[in-house]
Amino acid sequence: MSRSIRRWAAAPNPRVRTLGSGPLAPPRSCHRAAARAWRRASDSRPPIPKEKSAVTHVFGTDAVAVITGGASGIGAAAARRFAAAGMKLMLFDRDADGLRALADSLDGDVRTLAGDVASMADVERLRDAAFDAFGRVDLLMNNAAIGGRGDESWRGTDDWRRIIDINLWGVINGVHAFVPRMLAQARPAAVINTGSKQGITNPPGHPAYAVAKAGVRTLTEQLAHALREEPGSQVSAHLLVPGWTFTGMTAGAATEKPEGAWSAEQVVDLMIERVIAGDFYILCPDNAVSPALDAARIRWSAEDLAQNRPALSRWHADWKDRFEDFVSNA
Repeated sequence: MSRSIRRWAAAPNPRVRTLGSGPLAPPRSCHRAAARAWRRASDSRPPIPKEKSAVTHVFGTDAVAVITGGASGIGAAAARRFAAAGMKLMLFDRDADGLRALADSLDGDVRTLAGDVASMADVERLRDAAFDAFGRVDLLMNNAAIGGRGDESWRGTDDWRRIIDINLWGVINGVHAFVPRMLAQARPAAVINTGSKQGITNPPGHPAYAVAKAGVRTLTEQLAHALREEPGSQVSAHLLVPGWTFTGMTAGAATEKPEGAWSAEQVVDLMIERVIAGDFYILCPDNAVSPALDAARIRWSAEDLAQNRPALSRWHADWKDRFEDFVSNA
């Protein structure tokens, strides 16, 4: 094992805690192609694609998936989708009651473990529980995250620490705990880390969240490179970047999905399609933002540095009109 991969290693912890399983109607699915996905929604649930790919089997019948943040939102949508495909699941979340309710509604072999991704000891318990129960892990989805405040760059650190502990260190802990064991399996496997557009285009207002998600992007890019260069590695890494998604974290008091938002199920279906296609970046549009607009915003943000523009020039009074012209001509 190379030096770069040994850095992900973590010591084992034998403590295990699991719960049960049961039936649920399968989720609604969405678009099969990203370019047209944002234009219309579909109520049909297509089967998981069967194209020939080194990672196709990680979404297949009897494949084993571990999902953090699995009690709600994108994590719960992934659990429903995977269970409907006959996959075996280990779900992890701080919300023990939510985990039990979800597990009881799903068909198949579904285990749960309550804990905090910010705790390496808890994540090691998750790893040991998954390998003890199933003998392997084909898919690790580091998805747990919180919103929180952290809305000022210089006043107070409590929210900052909690957001970064969960949203960034939670992913780091998952990588360190699982990747060495997944490499040792000597079979195709995948790690999917959930990032955010806020970690790419860096809009003002929530710096702690943006900092954490920018870190997830960098971590996942570094991980993908290290895995690609690791001799004999059959593990791939992927960055999931949802758009405006209706989840428990973003919905607040709303009970109906806003027209402009995607559902969590739509995000999961695009994720599956793009991982099987071999994509690293899984940049999700939504019903309000097209792939072309996403690309223009990303290019503008990257060029702030290259062109020595003011920080976050997209929101700068002297640059707003130029940004709008750039986007309209993109």
